[in-house]
Amino acid sequence: RDDSYWGRPVPGFGDPNARVLVLGLAPAAHGANRTGRVFTGDGGGGSGDFLMTAMHRNGFASIPTSRSIDAGLPLHNAFITAAVRCAPPDNKPEPDEIAACLPHLEAELALLPNIRVVVALGKIAFDVWWKVMSQQGLVLRPRPVFAHGAVCKPAGRPVVIASYHP
Repeated sequence: RDDSYWGRPVPGFGDPNARVLVLGLAPAAHGANRTGRVFTGDGGGGSGDFLMTAMHRNGFASIPTSRSIDAGLPLHNAFITAAVRCAPPDNKPEPDEIAACLPHLEAELALLPNIRVVVALGKIAFDVWWKVMSQQGLVLRPRPVFAHGAVCKPAGRPVVIASYHP
């Protein structure tokens, strides 16, 4: 209640030379919507800390928590972003919200030429990734189906790993 809220669209963050892209759903209402950075500030034990612990353990994050935008959290060889840029009501974005945010995701991806692996956190992020790929001319038949741990290796495109959202 006493915090100042960012309350604007939340951009991605990380290493501009990243080979790994982590694609989440949307800013948490009291996490990134408050702090201005995805997967940051959603409370001890929240999805940001869960994700950063895993990323830190694997050499992608400098610290194992993500509580404050000022805490110093450079990412190494990884970039984190979200399919939707504003906190959606009940954390369930509508199709028009997803469509409105798609150009922002595409613009971010254009600045990340080295991405080789995409970790899609949740079905919505997974589906948004394939929408981006289809707009770039990649149409897979049948289209990949979300399942935790599923791996898709389209020729000439990043490997996609599906994961439950933390």
